Amino acid sequence: MDINHLSTPTLILDKARLQRNIDAMAERVKALGVDLRPHLKTTKSADVARLAVDGNFGGITVATMREAEYFLENGITDITYAVCIVPSKLDQALSLVDRGADLKLLTDNADVAGAIAGHGGLFKVLIEIDCGEHRTGVLPDSPELLEIAGILAAGEKTELAGVLTHAGHTYACRSKDEIIVVAEDERAAAVLAADRIREAGHPCPTVSTGSTPSVMFARNTDGVTEVRPGVYMLGDMFQVGIGTRSIDEVALTVLTSVIAHRRDDNQLYIDAGGLALSKDRATAAFKGDDDVGYGLVCDLKTTKPIAGLRVASVHQEHGLVTGDRPLPFDDLPVGSKVRIMPNHVCMTAAAYDSYNVIDGDGGFGEVTAVWGRCNGW
Repeated sequence: MDINHLSTPTLILDKARLQRNIDAMAERVKALGVDLRPHLKTTKSADVARLAVDGNFGGITVATMREAEYFLENGITDITYAVCIVPSKLDQALSLVDRGADLKLLTDNADVAGAIAGHGGLFKVLIEIDCGEHRTGVLPDSPELLEIAGILAAGEKTELAGVLTHAGHTYACRSKDEIIVVAEDERAAAVLAADRIREAGHPCPTVSTGSTPSVMFARNTDGVTEVRPGVYMLGDMFQVGIGTRSIDEVALTVLTSVIAHRRDDNQLYIDAGGLALSKDRATAAFKGDDDVGYGLVCDLKTTKPIAGLRVASVHQEHGLVTGDRPLPFDDLPVGSKVRIMPNHVCMTAAAYDSYNVIDGDGGFGEVTAVWGRCNGW
């Protein structure tokens, strides 16, 4: 069927744009001379993962145990679980290893490192490094780093696999030059930590970095072995705002129906609210037209922005659309459909269990496939 016949709200995934984004990142990473371990926490789809790792660099990154289990069930074995593990999940992790997963765990805590080493399972473990975001991770020059490394290296069945860091604070940058600086801080922190571990007599084969912005704009990857970008595959309006994707590269939209007009107030309503679009307001950090509210309103057939229209506010199932000029009510009658480019695609996609795939290259197209995705933890 064509997308105009789909029930709303629902996700539309443009395969042509997705493939171009995947190919562009693969070329970028090859130029940097490192391996690509794409993060699948945004797409959570085995079909997307197969495109992202095809011919390539091998493994993937996940953010939940459910994702690890799902991708293993779909034939992908080389998996890094890039969230600090807690001891209560070690049995679950071991069950994945026993089923054939080459699973890498993550910790920044000496007590947890001791629990891993004492568990008895065959575990590969990365130490998380704080490169400036100050979320999780140990500082690269801290005594805790070598304490954790020593505990893991001494574990009879535990393998110290390396270090991992994430420059999430690239998302606070507002220029390419700022991102370049953060990307170098990220690299330097990971390499310093790896050097200290090696100098202490322990192995450190993996040095893992990378958000989409830092990979796109990094000038130097000396000492890094792999990068883990993820949102580059789909793109969103925040990525457009910081310059890692163009608006013509956003591969995911939400199909929604116009459900009401308020002509006197120059407003209309759609059936995509907070649960369908998310309430994340990342683009609020931008000024003027770069702030798209809860999503940019686009034409059904061309995916071109409809001048000035944004989702200004959301209720649970209602989205309020307004603009800086009179709305085209006659062109958008009640029952007509539009497509919303999401503010933050990771949060938006999480509301759905599948993608309606088209090969429209930004325009109108027949649904050629429905790709599943996993949710939950």
